[in-house]
Amino acid sequence: MAYCASRSQTIRRSTVEVKIGAVGVGGTHPVRVQSMTTSNTLDVAATVSQSIALAEVGCEIVRVTAPNVAAAQALREIRAQFSAAGFAHIPLVADIHFMPQAAMEAVEHVEKIRINPGNYADKKHTGAHEYTDAEYARELERLHEAVSPLIRRCKELGRALRIGTNHGSLSERIMNRYGDSPLGMVESALEFVRICESNGYHDVVLSMKSSNPKVVIQAYRLLIERMDAAHRPYPLHLGVTEAGDGEDGRIKSAIGIGALLIDGLGDTLRVSLTEDSVHEVPVARALADKALNLWKNAPAGHAPAATDRIDPFRYTRRETETVVLGSHPCGGSQPPRVIVAARPDAPIQPISPALKDTPIEGWLVRVDTPAALTTVSAQHGTGLVLELAAAIAPADLTAQATRLPAGTLLVRRFTQGESALLAEFAALAASQSWLIAVDASAAVVEHLATTVKAHPATRWLFTLSAPTLDATTGHALGAYRQLAETLRRHQLHTPLWIRNTRATATQPGSDFLAHLLEASLLTGSLLSDGLGDLVSVETVTDPILASKLAYNVLQGAGARITKAEFVACPSCGRTLFDLQTTAKRIRAQTGHLKGVKIAIMGCIVNGPGEMADADFGYVGGAPGKINLYVGRQCVQYNIPQDEADARLIALIREHGKWVDPEGVSKS
Repeated sequence: MAYCASRSQTIRRSTVEVKIGAVGVGGTHPVRVQSMTTSNTLDVAATVSQSIALAEVGCEIVRVTAPNVAAAQALREIRAQFSAAGFAHIPLVADIHFMPQAAMEAVEHVEKIRINPGNYADKKHTGAHEYTDAEYARELERLHEAVSPLIRRCKELGRALRIGTNHGSLSERIMNRYGDSPLGMVESALEFVRICESNGYHDVVLSMKSSNPKVVIQAYRLLIERMDAAHRPYPLHLGVTEAGDGEDGRIKSAIGIGALLIDGLGDTLRVSLTEDSVHEVPVARALADKALNLWKNAPAGHAPAATDRIDPFRYTRRETETVVLGSHPCGGSQPPRVIVAARPDAPIQPISPALKDTPIEGWLVRVDTPAALTTVSAQHGTGLVLELAAAIAPADLTAQATRLPAGTLLVRRFTQGESALLAEFAALAASQSWLIAVDASAAVVEHLATTVKAHPATRWLFTLSAPTLDATTGHALGAYRQLAETLRRHQLHTPLWIRNTRATATQPGSDFLAHLLEASLLTGSLLSDGLGDLVSVETVTDPILASKLAYNVLQGAGARITKAEFVACPSCGRTLFDLQTTAKRIRAQTGHLKGVKIAIMGCIVNGPGEMADADFGYVGGAPGKINLYVGRQCVQYNIPQDEADARLIALIREHGKWVDPEGVSKS
């Protein structure tokens, strides 16, 4: 598989073109941006108004839920009014769960149907049945008969079909055979692909969505591995479902979607946020533009020769030795440590008490001249990281050795001709119990590896502040992969420091969203593949904001948990309560519960499944009624919504997961 064999440079996956009305997806088309209305579909005026608002902010495909036949019938008038408003060129997609009858009605009115293979003409997992091979085969025959009428009608009318697998709603049959896994997600979709192909129908788009970015990444990669060998290369719709809101929702989306785009995968995407859907479009557009910027600079027709040994289908953290930065052990089994760049025009600031759960563990100070070394001072409990300019020689450091504590990290960019100089720095660092971070590309490390191995008493790290983009390294993510591969080949188990600088950006930007997306793309993607022992976001100049963003990326990638985790769906016409205000309210009351995972789901379509690894769940059960879950088990049904918050907190207390916020006396 090309993208797994060589992922240091983006080679866009070649796909067939699928037409969704007037909009082409896949082939040579750019990445298309989608979003979804949140209104009740039966409220035609509200749905048309939201569709227009989405189109006006750049949404190229609009999805509308059709939970029943009546809602599917309303799509006729929604399509007519949307077209009359000047948006006939913007296709509409009907989102279908559970009801083939609704799909058969919706296909008459809109350009694309999205079906969930886990619940379309199927039942959810109960754990009550074990399928024999014969029973499994009969289920597939039944499924073929149930799905084929929609496929044939799509073919007759020229409609497109998205086979949209959700991690949280796999069928009982799939769960029995493949479990709650990326492989189960892939096989769920491929069952439907085979039915489409048996009917001679190929206007298909595929998606593999989960609220966990790692699962998203692995499932899409596995889908390509399984599909391209036996089926047409269908376009991919990318997304992280139930990502939540605010900074966290954007980070999780950017990690899951961005890692795939950088590998050349993806033809259309949606960023799912628990916010007004117009806010999804700028984030999606920014991600799509970053991918297109990479793809346009990639060579056509072949993949580069460089390869890596990272397993793309399952997470394994790279094994490293442990070193100590200041008082903080790094690498080994330790969580990734956070380094923050000090402002050049201000002294290192005392650590704020507000950062006690998200501490700055290393201060990065730029040292341009020998004289600047005399002003550097360490802070108790925080590692000192000195970025040395080329003008700084080992002798300059020797003169200040008594001022620099053990555990100080010296980082310097080295070239392949500086082996002797590196040896001098190594000897000095070993004598003072300092660390050295070699800032160099994989190609340079090939020349310096012998010197590094000749100084086993020195504690080493490696990093890339400004990756060299040569014929085998098309972007910073690929450069880090190649660096890790070079270290593996030379049996150097040194920690890896992921630095987000302006030079590592796929497409530099100046606003906070740009910095957030770039940090998620680089750091989040590498962490999801098991790389990274220290991280820094140096594009954000405010130290507190830089630290907060680094920790949020770590949490989004599941690499270091420092606060409560929320899984929250983006709302749609099925939602049984106001998701935005509810999510904000619950976050305000429970966000201090470090390590507790809470799911806030508007309905049961994906709720119980997507919150399978959550500690607690708050799920719409009926209008004005909430069901509360502990893990996978619903423990309280049909609670009046005005009581649900207090009942959730009581449930958390009952299971020993509650702590009072600081400054609040225990009740």
